[in-house]
Amino acid sequence: MAVHTTQVAIVGAANSAGQAAVDLAQHAAQVTLLVRGDSLAKSMSHYLTERIEAMANITVKLNSRVTGAEGDARLETLLIADTETGDETRLPADGLFILIGAEPLTNASEGWLKRDEHGFLITGPDLLRDDGSRWPLKRDPLPLESNQPGVFVAGDVRHGSIKRVASAVGEGSLAITLIHTHRRLSDAPRSPDSLAPPPQVVLVAKEQDEGQ
Repeated sequence: MAVHTTQVAIVGAANSAGQAAVDLAQHAAQVTLLVRGDSLAKSMSHYLTERIEAMANITVKLNSRVTGAEGDARLETLLIADTETGDETRLPADGLFILIGAEPLTNASEGWLKRDEHGFLITGPDLLRDDGSRWPLKRDPLPLESNQPGVFVAGDVRHGSIKRVASAVGEGSLAITLIHTHRRLSDAPRSPDSLAPPPQVVLVAKEQDEGQ
C-alpha cells in the first residue's frame, strides 16, 4: 500500500472547499482548511463539517489567511496570518487550492444586459419572472438568451449556471445550436415585433475571485 506524504492546503469555508477537503484527504497525508472566519458552521453544510471533524488528517485553521508563499521551483511553505492577532506562522504545503467563490466580471454590460443582484447575467425563462419586463418580445426567450434578443450567455457568468468547466463548455456548444435556431426563427415570416433580429454575439465570460 502506497504511503501518502503530500500536504495540501485549501482556502475557503463553504461547501465546495469542504468537499474538496474530504476528497483530497483520501490521497494526501495532511489537508489543512484555512478559514478567514471564526466558524465553518456559518457557511458550510452540517453533514460536511461532521465529515471533516471525523477525518484525522484534516485540520481546520480558523481566523486564518494566506499572506505569502515560499519554495524553490515549487510550493513548499505558506505564510499564514491570524486575522485576530496578526501573528504569522509557516505551514508546509505541496499544493494550494483556492475555493472562495467568485465575482462576475459584468460591469461593462450594465445598462445593456440584465444582471441579478450579484452581477450574474439573467437569461432564458428567468427573464420572464416577476412582471416579465426584462424581455422585450412576444415570443419567449430561448435558453441562454439574454434580454437582448440574439445575444446568448454561456459559462460561469450566467445566473443559475453550475460553475463547472464541463458545464461551461456544454453551454458554449448549446449556444451555437441556439444561434442557428434563432436564425431560423428570424428567417421565418413574422410581424415586426414578434421576433428578434439575427444573433449578435455569444458571450462566454469568466469570473474573478472575491473574498471568502
